[in-house]
Amino acid sequence: MDAADFLRLQDAALWIRYLVSLLALLLAYYVGRSGSRLFGWFARLTSDTRDDPFWKALAAGWWAVVLTALLAFVVYLHDVRLEPLHTWGAMLVRWLGSRGLGVMLILAGTYAAWRMVGVLASHIKVADDGSFERQKVRKQTLLTVVESTAKGIVITVGALMALANLGVNVSALIAGAGIAGLAISFASQNLVRDVINGFFIILEDQYGVGDIIRVGDLAGGVERMNLRLTVLRDLEGKAHFVPNGQIDHVTVMSRDWARAIVDVGVAYGVEVDRALAVIGDEAEKFYEDPEWRAKFTEPPQLLGVNELGDSAVVVRVMFNVKPKEQWGVAREFNRRIKNRLDAEGIEIPFPQRTVWLRQDGEAQA
Repeated sequence: MDAADFLRLQDAALWIRYLVSLLALLLAYYVGRSGSRLFGWFARLTSDTRDDPFWKALAAGWWAVVLTALLAFVVYLHDVRLEPLHTWGAMLVRWLGSRGLGVMLILAGTYAAWRMVGVLASHIKVADDGSFERQKVRKQTLLTVVESTAKGIVITVGALMALANLGVNVSALIAGAGIAGLAISFASQNLVRDVINGFFIILEDQYGVGDIIRVGDLAGGVERMNLRLTVLRDLEGKAHFVPNGQIDHVTVMSRDWARAIVDVGVAYGVEVDRALAVIGDEAEKFYEDPEWRAKFTEPPQLLGVNELGDSAVVVRVMFNVKPKEQWGVAREFNRRIKNRLDAEGIEIPFPQRTVWLRQDGEAQA
């Protein structure tokens, strides 16, 4: 449809013009809302709320432009001689007939494709039966990365098509972007390193979404990750954004299996062999408990006396468990062994100090 076809809309039947006006109203609503959301997204990029009035003003200005364009189009469509809206409407119709309609259709198709990627990704279900398996972690991680990459490709292709429809030389733009990108790459080596390191993290399946990891002084669950960064959520609920390029050493605490190590201190006055027998028996009972049996991968191991401390004989017990179960198993065994030792009359010592006092006569002697 060219500009002449749009200009002939004034000669169409009244019901057709009303229908076109209704469609223009719906289009204006979606264009205005999309622009307003875009400004809101820009506002959320920074934690400083002092810029919020500026972005709200831009969103309000965008709505004013969209509504003015809608009013001008309707005034021109129904041939209402209201200046300058009638002239603006004629200019808008000519632009729509030449390039504008194609650009809007491309943008609408890009938005639909962007939404479709999210819908398709949401329909690819990763089974969640409460268990933690390596295959699930890898699927969830790859799904997140593929979704973000596909959305980026859709937006890039849509933007290039829209610019080409507006008459921009896309080939020259891409060539210029390549040269500029080469120059910028020297100043953005960290970004390149982040992406490359993130690619190998995903390729080698070092960790994924749902894993519990430690990076330097930070530890927590991997809440989200892509080629550039990894988002950790710690026990206090704090979110840590770690660029992948800064991850040169990572400890994964939920890889294939885990181990809970519990040290139990008993007093020096307690017979060690009896204490070992009681602790070992309680560990076996814990292992055979039906409510906890599924969390173990092997029977518990009583390693024996691990340390002769200042005030306690330390006995170590080791449990091999499924990933992410080590902390719950350790806490439960601590509760059980405390109750058992109390019932057996075995003292759990606390730090104490013996002070010897000498009298002056004894000191002289």
